[in-house]
Amino acid sequence: MQDQYKITDWLPTTKKEVERRGWDELDVILFSGDAYVDHPAFGAAVIGRIMEDMGLKVAIVPQPNWQDDLRDFKKLGKPRLFFGVTSGCMDSMVNHYTANRRRRSTDAYSPDGKSGFRPDYSTTVYTQILKKLFPDIPVMIGGIEASLRRVTHYDYWQDELFPTILKSSGADLLVYGMGEQPLRDLVNLLERGVPFSSLKTIEQTAFLVKQGNIPKNKNWKDKVLASHEACLKNKKTFASNFKFIEQESNNLNAKRLLQDIGNETLVVNPPYKTMTEKEIDASFDLPYTRQPHPKYNKRGPIPAYEMIKFSVNMHRGCFGGCSFCTISAHQGKFIASRSKRSILKEVDQITKDKDFKGYISDLGGPSGNMYRMKGKVQSICDKCISPSCISPSICSNLDTSHAAMTEIYREVDNHPSVKKAFVGSGIRYDLLVPEFNKNADKQDLEDYSEQLITRHVSGRLKVAPEHTSDNVLKIMRKPSFKHFHTFKKMFDKINKKHNLNQQLIPYFISSHPACELEDMANLAAETKDMGFQLEQVQDFTPTPMTVATVIYYSGYHPYTLLPTFTPKAAEDKKNQHRFFFWYKKENHRWIKNVLNKSNRQDLINKLLSSATPENNKKPYLSSLKGRKGKSFKKKYHKNKKRNGK
Repeated sequence: MQDQYKITDWLPTTKKEVERRGWDELDVILFSGDAYVDHPAFGAAVIGRIMEDMGLKVAIVPQPNWQDDLRDFKKLGKPRLFFGVTSGCMDSMVNHYTANRRRRSTDAYSPDGKSGFRPDYSTTVYTQILKKLFPDIPVMIGGIEASLRRVTHYDYWQDELFPTILKSSGADLLVYGMGEQPLRDLVNLLERGVPFSSLKTIEQTAFLVKQGNIPKNKNWKDKVLASHEACLKNKKTFASNFKFIEQESNNLNAKRLLQDIGNETLVVNPPYKTMTEKEIDASFDLPYTRQPHPKYNKRGPIPAYEMIKFSVNMHRGCFGGCSFCTISAHQGKFIASRSKRSILKEVDQITKDKDFKGYISDLGGPSGNMYRMKGKVQSICDKCISPSCISPSICSNLDTSHAAMTEIYREVDNHPSVKKAFVGSGIRYDLLVPEFNKNADKQDLEDYSEQLITRHVSGRLKVAPEHTSDNVLKIMRKPSFKHFHTFKKMFDKINKKHNLNQQLIPYFISSHPACELEDMANLAAETKDMGFQLEQVQDFTPTPMTVATVIYYSGYHPYTLLPTFTPKAAEDKKNQHRFFFWYKKENHRWIKNVLNKSNRQDLINKLLSSATPENNKKPYLSSLKGRKGKSFKKKYHKNKKRNGK
């Protein structure tokens, strides 16, 4: 597919590419911590294409070298309007470090997956360099790193509270969330002659002003947060702030947030209304090449691109409100859905790629099965400040019909060039359980479940129960694990009916706030009873702008201000994680000792009675094949025969 494009079909990345377009001046120059992939799944490409669509001359400098003479920051000169800076599709610290703060050896957003092409705290580093080199040119920051660090926040990697990233970076303006709407208004105002320094009334933006100079705005009410200094002095004060931050981030009639820091005041304007179908279609329908820039042709594939190359994002947002997740803090809790026309147009475009072999890797979204879901009565949603529409129970005003998704799945199935279209995104299994989703049409849920499981699972369906303890699940804002049992029965029933041998792959988290060591032992025992040897597991990683992170740092739940336990010591976190791997012989003695101290002989019997649960033989072999290949599976059979089993 790349052969059909000219170099000028990408946003220019060098002086020569700018000259090939016949430009002698740029309006905006973007800097990104990711390699440049011209695809709607990569934020910098989306922002660049939007401004190009508005008639601006835009260039992008991907992964600039910040350690030499800074030539990458100088090579394109000064833009007419402003510099734009993003760390990329991930917070740079999450990109760089594991939950144990160990440096990762790879970077999925760099050519050949190599690390080292972006600094820690990329947004701050890039912005500081630009402000030093070009002090008279405004810098606008955006993307997930800027978005989730817009107010006082806890930084896990330095183990301290940081002020708004506007303070540390020196940026002039911050755009939070998905940036299409504020960007269009911002550019329109600049083109009408409004100075950048006067852009104080655009929704979904944040900026610093001297105390006492807060712009007046009759359209918004203000909510004054505790100052940064007050948060530094008192952890409970920091926790109490977050309740209002989260509520106003998910409020369709939100207040403007104000927070003092030193002799300045942070102003966070309310978010835009949820994007309309027309608006989100316009973003996805821009003329992307859908390819990495040709400069990477000889440097190896970009793993993140290879993963989504043949996938289709059907919607944005998530109303789950999980306490450890940042999706709603960045994309919002209200779902913005593309039209069927736009989705099928992208499917058709994918099938024309020269490397396409007939398989769509994902028809999904942040949560795979929330397409077109919204409130039945909009006026009720307009007043709602709840961070979740489905916790502790599903809102009676939420329309959870899966019919529109089922229809699109079937239409994609019927495309002559598509052999199979998978749903690779994790789905909210609880929405498919009638006992939990009580107001749903049971036939609708059955139709979707049957279509999904029989036609769109690549042998393994990902779901995220996250834990088995009701106490932990309550803090997580996840439903009781009993509903996962119900879902598994339905999954197994459909597989048996259609003679399929597919796996359910559940995701779980250890060391989450409220999780005790015994909770992990119970998790291990219950999942073993169900026939699972867990693969998709992780240790809780505190990231800015989540309830769980606030609890981790402060020790208080921001909504109740009650003390809440969180395992924090490295040894405690390691021990919780070990229970995931009860089947490894090296863990058996440790498990026995720990559970003997708690007088839990019942759990010892459950976990150590056999190395492999009888009802998990096939999934176990499948997981071995996935990790080690056919030779490992063959070796397993040989050892089994040798041992007389």
